[in-house]
Amino acid sequence: MPVVTIEWYEGRSPDQKREIAEKVTALISEVGKTPADQVWIRFVDSPKTEWSIGGDMQG
Repeated sequence: MPVVTIEWYEGRSPDQKREIAEKVTALISEVGKTPADQVWIRFVDSPKTEWSIGGDMQG
């Protein structure tokens, strides 16, 4: 069972997450020959203040 974690800045709508989940699931199912109901996706939404890129805080 593949488990996909998507970590990003907060702010995406439920509709955006739903579309991403559908497309990622379809891709893994097709390429990885995995039944769609066995693909798990977890969205981790964080504020920019919790991210540092290249040593610089983003918030």
